[in-house]
Amino acid sequence: MAGDLDIVRSVAELRARVKYWRDQGLSVAFVPTMGALHEGHLTLVRRGLELADRAVASVFVNPTQFGPNEDLSSYPRREARDAELLEGAGCGLLFAPTVAEMYPDDFSTTVTVAGVSAGLCGDIRPGHFAGVATVVAKLLLQCLPDVALFGEKDYQQLAVIRRLARDLDIPVAIEGVATVREADGLAMSSRNAYLSAEERAVAPAIHRVLLAVAGGLRAGDAASKLCAKAVADLLAAGFKSVDYVEVRDADTLAPLEWFDRPARVLVAARLGGARLIDNVAV
Repeated sequence: MAGDLDIVRSVAELRARVKYWRDQGLSVAFVPTMGALHEGHLTLVRRGLELADRAVASVFVNPTQFGPNEDLSSYPRREARDAELLEGAGCGLLFAPTVAEMYPDDFSTTVTVAGVSAGLCGDIRPGHFAGVATVVAKLLLQCLPDVALFGEKDYQQLAVIRRLARDLDIPVAIEGVATVREADGLAMSSRNAYLSAEERAVAPAIHRVLLAVAGGLRAGDAASKLCAKAVADLLAAGFKSVDYVEVRDADTLAPLEWFDRPARVLVAARLGGARLIDNVAV
């Protein structure tokens, strides 16, 4: 227990608590996280409580979505602090399973989502979205909430999850929530903790170049030209490398050269020890 916030670690306990609420006629919102919570996560919880009577959050650092040279071992873990923040946001239940609870020794199923998982982070992080799709499918079926909430900062991930829920007929509404930003425009992210003070001062350039590309698209410029300039601007600002700056169809994530339908400008770039991603709507 953490005040009014219950913490459960087994699927059976999670289902029992959700059933208890449902037996009272209450609706349930679910916010899956990997912990190291910040205001962006808490915004998801508060939005969930606008859409449902009770909120459940999960904290699980999912090993299957990390590549062999990524930051699984160093990813920040601070469950006690996360529980305090969730309780303050009105969350009623924290599901914090072990790896063994989620992936028993004989676990042998992987969920893959074609199409929207291709390109962008799908190319840079092979296997990442299969790990995401598998764990989210499990979490949605374990909790079976009325609605599950995901941040738009991870826009390709959101597209994968929407397609997953639709294609597998999982009876959960998937709600995207606008990116929460610092005062200087930097998208809130658990990985911002990796930035030094000097790198943190450089980081807002990622949002500025997104806005510049979006403005150029609205003015009729070609995406390829705008994105090439954005890459150069990020490198000049001090980013170590740029994985991509691209313009995609907001629904299908198909590449776009001209702004003739709702679009997203997406970026992934490396600054110090952090890989930062962000996007804006056009």
